[in-house]
Amino acid sequence: MPGPTNSLADVPGLAVGHETLRGPGRLSGTTVVLAAGEGLDDPTRAADPGSRGAIGGVDVRGGGPGTRETDLLDPRNVVERVHAICLSGGSAFGLAAADGVARALFADGIGLPMGGPGEVVPIVPGAVVFDLGRGGDFAAAPDASSGAAAYAAAASAARTAASGGPTGVAQGCVGAGTGATVGGLKGGIGTASTVLPDGTRVAVLLVLNALGEAVDARDGTLWAARHLLPGELDLVRPDAADLAEAARRAAAAPPLVLGRPGTATTIGVVATDATLTKAQCAKLAGLAHDGLARGVNPVHTMFDGDTFFGLSTTRRPPPDLAGFHAILTAAGDTATRAVAHAVVAATGVGPTGPGPRGDDPGAARFARRSYADAFPSAVSGLHPRRRPTDDPPPQRRP
Repeated sequence: MPGPTNSLADVPGLAVGHETLRGPGRLSGTTVVLAAGEGLDDPTRAADPGSRGAIGGVDVRGGGPGTRETDLLDPRNVVERVHAICLSGGSAFGLAAADGVARALFADGIGLPMGGPGEVVPIVPGAVVFDLGRGGDFAAAPDASSGAAAYAAAASAARTAASGGPTGVAQGCVGAGTGATVGGLKGGIGTASTVLPDGTRVAVLLVLNALGEAVDARDGTLWAARHLLPGELDLVRPDAADLAEAARRAAAAPPLVLGRPGTATTIGVVATDATLTKAQCAKLAGLAHDGLARGVNPVHTMFDGDTFFGLSTTRRPPPDLAGFHAILTAAGDTATRAVAHAVVAATGVGPTGPGPRGDDPGAARFARRSYADAFPSAVSGLHPRRRPTDDPPPQRRP
């Protein structure tokens, strides 16, 4: 069964914040998963500062990744706990967002203890997706200020959760998913959670920005749909009119030009409240990739930089082998469900126009319909039926 919010926020000890960049030339953003938010206003609540954060691992499978601090998460290396994960748009430029997260953590006294009070080094691994130029200005990318703003949003969410307030995670075209695409449609942020029979929680948050398709072109259904829980999204098979329109647009679309690595990428976090080792967290991240492979085809291409971080918030005891197997199984299934949520929550974007520099005419033609735009009959129970947008058809897949 899903957790109370069916999101990453269902794992105790984690909070999520988004900074969305929209406006002239901009269509990007940053998402922060805060793993050390408890006691932000009362650092004495953490008796051992070194115990703050979550045990972390990573699994990188795409051919063109953009990452930070992934070597540190190798089980052979000494540091075990991370204080936040920074997911960002902006390709390699977007890695700068993690600097803002680290500085904000430092200002709050959170990090790896290195000496006296306040002498800490925040550990902030991160990964980025390619969305450059999609807002019209190729140079518009998240920076340290974006990371700091996303951290502030995550810290606010952590405080709200600590006071018993409502929790949850915004999905779709927000944060690092603002400019994301999946195949010929709009992508975005997706999240889901699972509560195992013994109470262990497993959750995934991902930024779906894949080269591959999330839709089976034969019938317009999502590859991920069969893995949804009963009543989770209530998707139906698209009607004949929607399928005919989708086929017409696909036939009229120009061919997709390949040849530049790293121009797509799905990144994310899979987490549990069970106590795991670094090696087990890496295995957990690997199962999230397996879940991605059930929801996107093709996946882990040389043009993607697919990366998942695995986190353990250590709220529950270490599982035995059978318990760990159950956690891994849930991780794969939950990741597949998160793919479906990302596709369904995404909203279309029309031609964005050139940026302030006016030097990227290709970006001026960027437009993507959402799944709801392309197959309104499939989501009729979730969204009001929408008139398909008049934006150009997506590029034809090879």
